[in-house]
Amino acid sequence: MSFSVEHRAKANSLEYRIFFKDCKGHYISPFHDIPMYADEANGIFNMVVEVPRWTNAKMEIATKDPLNPIKQDVKKGKLRYVANVFPHKGYIWNYGAIPQTWENPSHIDENTGFGGDNDPIDVCDIGTKVCERGDVIKVKVLGTLALIDEGETDWKIIVINVEDPEAALYNDIEDVRRLKPNYLESTVDWFRRYKVPDGKPENQFAFNAEFKNKDFAIEVIKCTHAQWKALVNKNTDGGEINCTNTTVHDSPFFCKPNEAGVIVQATPPCGPASPIPVDVDKWYYYQKN
Repeated sequence: MSFSVEHRAKANSLEYRIFFKDCKGHYISPFHDIPMYADEANGIFNMVVEVPRWTNAKMEIATKDPLNPIKQDVKKGKLRYVANVFPHKGYIWNYGAIPQTWENPSHIDENTGFGGDNDPIDVCDIGTKVCERGDVIKVKVLGTLALIDEGETDWKIIVINVEDPEAALYNDIEDVRRLKPNYLESTVDWFRRYKVPDGKPENQFAFNAEFKNKDFAIEVIKCTHAQWKALVNKNTDGGEINCTNTTVHDSPFFCKPNEAGVIVQATPPCGPASPIPVDVDKWYYYQKN
C-alpha cells in the first residue's frame, strides 16, 4: 500500500497544509485511513512522518481539521518552531505518529496515572535516513518512553525504519543502548528541556525516565488503538477531534471520495514558501538541572 501527499497554500504560513492520498489518488485522513499495521503478522507498523530530523518547524497531524492534514502548530497566533537547545539541532530523529491510535485524555493510563494528550501516539525513528514531511514509512517498534507533559501522558515510541541498512540489528530497546551509546540519554535530555526556551519548566517522566522494552511499547500502542476505535465509531466523546474518514465504512463520520475532494479544494492552492524567521537558527545554552 502506497501513499502520496499534496501540498496546499505556502509552506511556513498559517494556511499551509499537507493532505494525503491513497494509491488510487483519493484523499484520505492520515489519522484515520492509514492502517496502524503495515504488516501485522511480522509486527511492522506504519509511521506518518510529521517532522524530518534536524528541522525545527513543529508540524503535526491536524486532529481538529477535516481529513486531518499535517499543519504547523500555532502558539499565540505565530507558527511554532522548536528551539535548538545545545547540543541539539532541531529534532534529533524523524518524528511523527502511528495512525489509528489516540491518547484519550479521559482514559487514565494505568502506568502513569494521567490521561492522554489527545493526539495520535508519537514516534521517534532512529534510522539513518532523513525523511520528508508526509512520508509514510514502515517501522519496527523497539521501546517507549513515558513523558508527562503538563499533566498529560505523552508516550514516545522508539522505532527504526525497516529499510534502514542496520534495521536487522535492532530488535529491542537494549539494542539501541548497545549500538548507539548515549542516544537514549540524549532523547531524554531533548524531551526534558525542549520547552525551556519558551519559558516553561523542564518536562517530567514516568518510571524515572527509564525506557520500557518492545513488548511493553506494543501493548501501549494496542491500548491507544482501542481508544481510537471507540473514537471513530463514536463510542466515546472526542470533543473537537475531527473523525472524517474515507475507509471506516461503519463509522458515522465516513465520507465519500468526492466529499473529501471538496474539503481539499476549499483550501488555497500551493504557492512559493514564505521565509523562515531568522531566529529559528538561534542556539540556546543553559545549565542542566
